[in-house]
Amino acid sequence: MPSFDIVSEIDKQEIDNAINQATKELATRFDFKGSKASIEWSEKDSKIALKAEDATRLKALHEIVVGKLAKRNIDLRNVERKDPAISPLGHATQDFVIKQGLDGDKAKEIVKAIKEKGLKVQSALQERQIRVTGKNRDDLQEVIGFLRARDFEVVLGFKNFRD
Repeated sequence: MPSFDIVSEIDKQEIDNAINQATKELATRFDFKGSKASIEWSEKDSKIALKAEDATRLKALHEIVVGKLAKRNIDLRNVERKDPAISPLGHATQDFVIKQGLDGDKAKEIVKAIKEKGLKVQSALQERQIRVTGKNRDDLQEVIGFLRARDFEVVLGFKNFRD
């Protein structure tokens, strides 16, 4: 039986490249000269940490990173931007969490939408992805088209298409 997987993944190498570009821009920008502002990428935690002396520099740092991520074709729907933390001394930090995989609520919402469509396919949640199987490949292609037309507020990828 034909099947495919619905996933929500971001290429970590592209994130690393975007952070490297942002760090290079940070080093050359005049408004950050002599500043202790930094951008740190933790691949293990899938988190980008921004640190600056004050809120205005943090905002500029935020714009640099978001711009570089967008230029590298990283979908910003999978980047959760936490609220900035500004201490009384003026130090400002902000975290960006990169969401990988489909969480439980979002996966249930996608499965429910597929079932409401009324196609002759079965969908099952497996770890952080959804496996969709059907009797013919046309039904599966219709599911892919249906999911691309809707916005689930996460990036959806389709892989492992098998006949």
